[in-house]
Formats: sequence, structure tokens, C-alpha cells
Amino acid sequence: MTSPEIDAPPTREKWNSNIGFVLSSIGGAIGLGAVWMFPFTVGKYGGAAFLCIYLLALLFISTPILITEFAIGRKTELNYVSALKKLFPGKRYHYVGYAGLLVMIIVLSFYIGISGWTIAYFFKSVTGSYSGMESPQVIESFGTFLNQPYSLVFWEFVMMVLTVGVLTKGIQNGIEKLCKVLIPALFVMIIILVVNALQLPNAHLGLEFYLLPKFSALTPEAILAAIGLAFFTLGIGVGNMVAYGSYMAKEQAITSNAIYIIIGNLFIAFLMGLIIFPSVFSFGIEPEAGPPLVFIVLPTIFANMQFGMVFATIFFLALFFACLTTTIALLQAIIIYFTDELKWSRNKALAILGTGIFILGIFQVLSFGPIAHIKLFGMSIFDLSNYFVSNILLPGSGLVMVLLVGWFSDPKELLAEINTGNGMKIKTVYIVTIKYVTPAALVLVYLQSLGFIKF
Repeated sequence: MTSPEIDAPPTREKWNSNIGFVLSSIGGAIGLGAVWMFPFTVGKYGGAAFLCIYLLALLFISTPILITEFAIGRKTELNYVSALKKLFPGKRYHYVGYAGLLVMIIVLSFYIGISGWTIAYFFKSVTGSYSGMESPQVIESFGTFLNQPYSLVFWEFVMMVLTVGVLTKGIQNGIEKLCKVLIPALFVMIIILVVNALQLPNAHLGLEFYLLPKFSALTPEAILAAIGLAFFTLGIGVGNMVAYGSYMAKEQAITSNAIYIIIGNLFIAFLMGLIIFPSVFSFGIEPEAGPPLVFIVLPTIFANMQFGMVFATIFFLALFFACLTTTIALLQAIIIYFTDELKWSRNKALAILGTGIFILGIFQVLSFGPIAHIKLFGMSIFDLSNYFVSNILLPGSGLVMVLLVGWFSDPKELLAEINTGNGMKIKTVYIVTIKYVTPAALVLVYLQSLGFIKF
């Protein structure tokens, strides 16, 4: 790795505090996947036995990639595309950065709309609009909501305005200040919901499903599911954390902070399972994954629970906080390409990209209802976008990133950056994982996502 004449902005803003950086990164990585995928997958594939495999995947796949992204960002003080140009002069390796940029734009275009639903359901909970409803009525209510185009676009617009509004304040006064409030508040609200869920009748049945080790479920499919979950739920491998790393000071610890961030996200996701499974088993409802869990199953439970609307309000507010910190991280990672590479002002980038992604998001969010009949390759616009990102671009981008660092450069050069500053130092373990373990695991994930490995 060498560096041509691509310079970082001379007055690049830095994180004001390490705790602000850690909380902002936790917020950027946590999201809806922690709510509607992690708990269900853990319960399905072996409970505590699966968790052991998942923890190993976090250690040997997620942690090296997150460390790598932070190191690339801090070393270059640039966005992912420009960073790859600087680290690999005269090569075309930076094209993988464009793939990462495309992933983030597509993901944000559908994530912003779905995140808006959390605001809508927060107000539905405050007003008690679905209080006392049974499952068929809640399903009908959600179906009606998905077929109201003006409402869907309005909530998407609100979410985008909030996201852009925070980012206009910059790193210290925008992202960092907000996350110092929202992430601790998120933890407190989740713990309140956990305490309530654990006191429900038959809560122990949910805990058994979620946590009781089921070693017979640890099939090759389960192991690949653990690897994929460790990779996908953190949203790493496309350079979004390169953006946050580019604002790190040299004295900040990369390895230690990466571990704190992964533990924080794991803790939130784990606690979500302690909310969901005691609740669904207490009310005799079949647990599901995806949007139905959040917008049908849980509202049905809250609707028939004592003080249910209070807990529903807390839940959807917590979910909104998690979504907002994620949309902020995604849009921040997108706009810095345009501010670094094209020298746009921050406000210009936010105005143009915020508007463009909002327009793309209209088609995404309407594909759940009003334009669900429009099919491309037999899939709705959202399903096609999700498939393209999750099965092709995301695992492919992550694989290329670790190959570039491990095989197309000397990883010891990046290791020197990793070990600069405070905190834990790593040596051989990083070289081995980034060259062998992480790429091998991602190859398996990629082959499965493309359909070459089936069970």
C-alpha cells in the first residue's frame, strides 16, 4: 500500500470523544435486522448452541472487517472510494468502493421508508389506535396502512428530513451529540421492555425456545446462517464504517473500540430476543421473522397486554432511535464521497442526495402496497433491490475488501495503523484472520447467497 497525491480535507472534523464515537458506531451498525432477524435465527437454529457459533463468527469475521474499515478510514481520512485510490495507486481496485456506495444508496432508499413506519406506529401506539385488536384486525390494519400511498410517502419524508437535519450539524454537533443521547436511551427502553416481557405468563417457554441449547439443530446450514448473520446484521464490508473511521483521532483505539461496538450491538440484539420470545409464547403466537414480526405480531401482543400501549410506545420509540442512527450513518457514508472526491459542500451533498434517495425510496416503499403488482424478474421493486444487495453486492464487496487487504497488499502496513494509539494491540491473529479465516468464511456466504450451496 502506498499513497499518491490524494489528500484528505485539511480541516477534517474529528470525534469530540471516544464514547461519542463508540455510541455513534453502535447506532450506525444496529438496525432492524437486530429486531426481526437475529432473535428468530437464534431460536430457529439451536438457541445457545447457535449463539456459540455466532460469537465465533463475530470474533473471526465481523471484528477483523470492522477493524479494517476503521483503519482504512483513519489512515487515509477519506471516504472508501478515495481511500482505495490512495492505498492502491494506479490500480482499479477502487471500483469496489463504487459497489459499496451503490449498496448504501439502495439500502438507504428502502430503509428510509420502512424506518418511517416506526414513527407511524409510535403515534398509533400513543393514540391507542389498535388497542384491543385481535390478530386478524391487526393484519387488516397493517394491510390498510401499506395501501395508503400518501401516508407511506409522508412518513418516509419525515424520516429523511430528520436524517438530513442531524447531518447538517456535522459530526460533533450532529451525529455525536444525538447518539450520546439516543443510544443510552435505547438501552434503557429495551431493558424496561425486557423486564416486562420476563414477567408475562409462560415467559419461560419463550426463553427455552430462544436459549435452550439444541445441538441437533447445529447443521452445516446453521453454521452458515451464523456466519451470514454475523456479517449481514452489522452492515459491514461496504465501507460505511470507513466513513466513521475517517473522523477518528490517531490516539483512539481501533481494536478495543471495534470490540466494544460489536459487544454493544450483540447486547441490543440479544435483549430484543428476551422481549420477543417471552411475549409471543405468552400469547400463543407463532414467532415470525421480518416486517410481520414488528408490525403485526408484536402490535397484536401489545394490543392485548395490560398497559400494552405504554409498552408499545416505548418499543416503537426505541425502534425509531435504532433506525434513525442507522439512516444517519448510511447517508453520512454516502455524502462524504461527494464532499471528498467532488468537493461539494456538505449542504449541497445533503440536499441533492437526500432528495434523490427520497425519490428512489418512494418506489421502494410503494412496492409494499400500491405498486406491489409491478414485478421485475418476478419480484417487487423492494424484493429485487433486497436480493441484489443481500445476495450479490454486499457479500461480494465484503469479500473483495478482505482480499485486497490480505492478499493484494501487505496487511502489516494496515496493522501498523491498527496498533497506533491507545488500547489493545494485535499482531499475528489479525494477519491470519484477514488472509485466511475471514475470506474463506465469506466465500461460503457468497456461494450460499448465489445458490451454489443449498441445504
